[in-house]
Amino acid sequence: MPLFQIPDNELIFPPLHKAEADGLLAIGGDLSMERLLLAYRSGIFPWFNHKPILWWSPDPRFVLFPAELKVSNSMKQLLKKSPFRISVNENFAGVISNCSSIEREGQDGSWITKDMMAAYLRLHKAGYALSVECWQNEELVGGLYGVKMGRCFFGESMFAKVSNASKAAFITFIRQNENELALVDCQVHTHHLASLGARFISRVTFTDIVQRNL
Repeated sequence: MPLFQIPDNELIFPPLHKAEADGLLAIGGDLSMERLLLAYRSGIFPWFNHKPILWWSPDPRFVLFPAELKVSNSMKQLLKKSPFRISVNENFAGVISNCSSIEREGQDGSWITKDMMAAYLRLHKAGYALSVECWQNEELVGGLYGVKMGRCFFGESMFAKVSNASKAAFITFIRQNENELALVDCQVHTHHLASLGARFISRVTFTDIVQRNL
């Protein structure tokens, strides 16, 4: 069955059960704020290296429930020493730029293209996308960014220039917002996030939680 081609002039996505086994749901469309917000509300996210835009909704979905956050003893000791300063929305452009440029094992180039950066900067200016920064001696050494809607945080990417910087940013953000957040969407599995307590849930469960917490 051919993939669903999104009409450029329509804000529409196909039903999630139409996704392929790897989660690929549709192609095309644009990165307008309206389409991106509709995607997140619907349990969909964009991920592509080159156009056309690819839209994904994997099943199962990898998520973190804030109450299930795991912090290793070594990380607890590190955080007690306060080697980093953690902030929110102090340098969104710097965070997404670093996420775009950092080399990642097994990836040829970045999926955070100039168009993607521009789209999420628009979301940030509109109050939907936020960044968490990790500073060391006032140098930006790690961080993450994503989209927050209601009580859901849809994580997009993170980076670290020094050991444990992105973990420190993530853990601090979750701890500070534990009572406010119902779910953190991690999208796809990584060992890094699994070590922090993220786990798989079904797509149906994921979309149900999102709809109840928008």
